[in-house]
Amino acid sequence: MKDFDAIVIGAGHAGCEAALALARMGNETLLLTLSLDAVAFLACNPSIGGTAKGQLVCEVDALGGEMGINIDKTSIQLRMLNRGKGPAVQSLRAQADKVEYHNEMKKTLENTPNLYLRQGEAVDIIDEGKYKLVKTAVGIEYKAKAVVFATGVYLDSRIIIGEYTKDVGPNGFMNAKFLSSSLERLGIKLLRFKTGTPARVNSRSIDFSKLEIQNGEDNIQSFSFMTKEKPKNRAVCYLTYTNENTHDIIRANLDKAPVYSGLIKGVGPRYCPSIETKIVRFADKERHQLFLEPESLSTNEIYIQGFSTSMPTDIQEQMIHSLKGLEKAEIMRDSYAIEYDCIDPKQLLPTLELKNHNGLFFAGQINGTSGYEEAAAQGLIAGINASLYLQNKQQLILKRSDGYIGVLIDDIVTKGTLEPYRMMTSRAEYRLLLRQDNADLRLTEIGRDVGLVSDERYNMFLEKKAKLSECMEKLKTKIKMDEIFESLFKENGENLPKENITLYEMLKRSNIDIFKINDKTHLFDEFDYDILNEVNIMVKYEGYLKQQDEEIAKFKKNEATLIPANFDYFKYHGLRLEAAEKLNEIRPLNLGQASRISGVSPADIAVLSVLIKKDRG
Repeated sequence: MKDFDAIVIGAGHAGCEAALALARMGNETLLLTLSLDAVAFLACNPSIGGTAKGQLVCEVDALGGEMGINIDKTSIQLRMLNRGKGPAVQSLRAQADKVEYHNEMKKTLENTPNLYLRQGEAVDIIDEGKYKLVKTAVGIEYKAKAVVFATGVYLDSRIIIGEYTKDVGPNGFMNAKFLSSSLERLGIKLLRFKTGTPARVNSRSIDFSKLEIQNGEDNIQSFSFMTKEKPKNRAVCYLTYTNENTHDIIRANLDKAPVYSGLIKGVGPRYCPSIETKIVRFADKERHQLFLEPESLSTNEIYIQGFSTSMPTDIQEQMIHSLKGLEKAEIMRDSYAIEYDCIDPKQLLPTLELKNHNGLFFAGQINGTSGYEEAAAQGLIAGINASLYLQNKQQLILKRSDGYIGVLIDDIVTKGTLEPYRMMTSRAEYRLLLRQDNADLRLTEIGRDVGLVSDERYNMFLEKKAKLSECMEKLKTKIKMDEIFESLFKENGENLPKENITLYEMLKRSNIDIFKINDKTHLFDEFDYDILNEVNIMVKYEGYLKQQDEEIAKFKKNEATLIPANFDYFKYHGLRLEAAEKLNEIRPLNLGQASRISGVSPADIAVLSVLIKKDRG
């Protein structure tokens, strides 16, 4: 038997972040994975970031995580989504070289002190109280005080293509066949979910001349605040669309689609449905946009984003050949659906520790979420809290007002999920404050306090804060309306001021931003893009930001009203039975969390507030 401080089961995006956090915080950590070839593997889309997901990656980075650093090293195209909208909903997205991404993350794990990477299948977990025993398929036993489960979609998983099924994980990797029953023996409730991935086709067989090119953007924010040299665009993506012929093929073969024939039992993601589900659900839509994305610079495989299906292979081929530019496309990997076990996340505390078993933490898709970014965010928090648990320190709970990570975790542990949960900007009430550009300003101090943010990162953070202050101070300069500034106003359709104004007041004008000012005057040449962008947003959205600060102050009042851990919701008659049952199931930590439980009304919260005071009295 081998002893460790902590064991992490699974080396996907959640497992990597959890293991790195534990090891970097000084804990002897074992990272146990079914296959070393699947470490940080991008099993579905070869990209990191996207709407709301870019915010998560930047927050992981600000707290001291690795995903942002790794994608900056290995990206082949970078774009800002929702560029035409406000900063609250703009999100970074990068095409990754999936081969490089895996290799770089594996290299990082292998060279991290205190971290031991081991291939092996965990088949049983025994909670002995202070210690947890993890048994592997080949008979090795490992012992630790804390265990993080980050098993992704591998628990008793099976892939489905038409009538064909096989008990494997993503990409044909072996699955975890026995761990589900071990979790059930611990009294953990399991759910059955489903996701899928599109086919990969050979780039040599695509007629790109028929497709719309999507180039990357230069000189925009990188994911990691540690990245000193901006990632370069090394590849292009393409757009194509489904058409009436595509839709006719799908409709004619719906009886062969496992999602409709009843072969698939798991619940799929509503916000990322298969193409056959899109055709049925949006029957009046004439076409659906598809993205052709390179998987890596070292392969010809092209990923067809938006074209996930579990149709039989012959139907898949007909569907793909109906697409413009793909009439002669050669399929290299078939599209498939995958079903897997996950847990009901309402069984977790906001720290991601299991309520009924101290020292057992869960992170990633095992918690019913979807996406690499959601997984990495949970993995980081689970790793931090497992380390704090080992140190007998108060664990970290990020509030909804702290970041998207706080929103994500609060949503799943408070409300649960009936389908794979996906992060969206609309889920965050304070999204104007929770932007990706200020993630380090919001969270780096927290990462430093828990012991994860390195000296190098912290010094860069302090330097950025100093630069921001310097830039804001420069905006107080009162300028004389000479020819340069007059042309700036006229070219941007702004009326000339009647008297001299400060640069700050100038920046308040709708059509003038700090980049336009600098292009004309070079007054801000000493500041890089990230500083100027941050200052621009802070000034232009000052009123809205103050309004959100006021809303957060009200929100924190309810969060500060703690509910005793042993509070008896059935003791008093004031609460409705339904509310008492819901509250008793979730066991919220405070009045704020209680107010977000489905089925608990504002009237119930008012009653509960009185009862808490009465109970204390």
